[in-house]
Amino acid sequence: MNLFEKYQNQFPALKIKMNDKPLVYLDTAATSLKPQRVIDSIVNYYTNLSCNVHRSIHTLGEEATIEYEGTRDVLKSFVNAHKREEIIFTKGTTEGLNLLARTLGEGLQEGDQVLITELEHHSNIVPWQLACQRSGATLKYIPLNNSLELDLDSLDTLLSERTKIVSFSGLSNTLGTTSNIESIIQKVREKTQAKVIVDAAQLVLHRRLDVQKLDCDFLVFSAHKVFGPTGVGVLYGKEKLLNSLPPFHGGGDMIDKVSFEETTYNDLPYKFEAGTPAIASVVAFKEAIKFLEDVGIEQLHSYTHELNSYLKENLLSIPGIKIFESKNQKSSITSFTIEGVHNQDLASLISMDGVAIRTGHHCTQPLLRKLNVSSTARISLSLYNSKSDIDVCISSLKKAQEILR
Repeated sequence: MNLFEKYQNQFPALKIKMNDKPLVYLDTAATSLKPQRVIDSIVNYYTNLSCNVHRSIHTLGEEATIEYEGTRDVLKSFVNAHKREEIIFTKGTTEGLNLLARTLGEGLQEGDQVLITELEHHSNIVPWQLACQRSGATLKYIPLNNSLELDLDSLDTLLSERTKIVSFSGLSNTLGTTSNIESIIQKVREKTQAKVIVDAAQLVLHRRLDVQKLDCDFLVFSAHKVFGPTGVGVLYGKEKLLNSLPPFHGGGDMIDKVSFEETTYNDLPYKFEAGTPAIASVVAFKEAIKFLEDVGIEQLHSYTHELNSYLKENLLSIPGIKIFESKNQKSSITSFTIEGVHNQDLASLISMDGVAIRTGHHCTQPLLRKLNVSSTARISLSLYNSKSDIDVCISSLKKAQEILR
């Protein structure tokens, strides 16, 4: 029994009809479908708890806080953080990166350098551009080579004593290319005192994360990419570094004492968690991680990689198709174009057959300029997909191509 056969009944969204056709959902890189246990967790919170956390001492408030803080413990183990206080809840990967760009960015000075890569999502480009504009620092990037892999040899010249921050994606949301995290971090440690940030938004479904073994300073990802709810994510940071950073948002729960003259701040992790959080989503995040652990990250990666190989093999039967990939593409994400066919038209037509894919620039416009295209079509797979989904998709793509040519 493969993963699809084992878990398909746990995803109620698979019963959805799109344009009166069974849904073939091939857009996991945008957001994953949610298993019933995650949905039940949200319903249970609003039905049986529905209280704020960290404030009320009545029984329901205490029970809600226990459920909420239980997610922090699960995530601490999931990424192998040294302490639970190193787990900060955010609205998602984007807010985590903005938090770091704003707080770490306060320490940047004119002449300093921030280093990213040519693979990055806009959420790991724009916040650093803003930080550099405020400070006078310079933003540089690790380029791709002709094989569409990061040119790590360029690090020898890019890294210097003025490099203060290195922030990069562990897995490209457009190409599915995996970065060599260990090699990048090793080179950074050898040549600089820079802080290292890993964007694990896509990587989290393909590799077991161990922040202590990686020795990254910070790591971010979102719940909704990993079978959880939208609107919540996690920022891991080394305790010493988090303590050294200023607060990001001001408000309730992140304070110690407040007067009109001065405010002192709460201890970690609450120093970075101002206001009433997305409590139901945080609680359900725990169930998403437990579900992923039950499935097994290695098993999920193996299944989706095999499924993606089947996809690419069949995509090549379509005349005029161009697949954008590197030798290091070992994930569940495939981007492509079909000669003479506009991607938006393609996606609209195949959606009439119930097939959901992503088209556009995928929030990676600099990368697409490198590829000399303005957009691609993207298929991304998960355990709720099967070879029959791919067969339906290929048939629909060929039909759309005939109509659009």
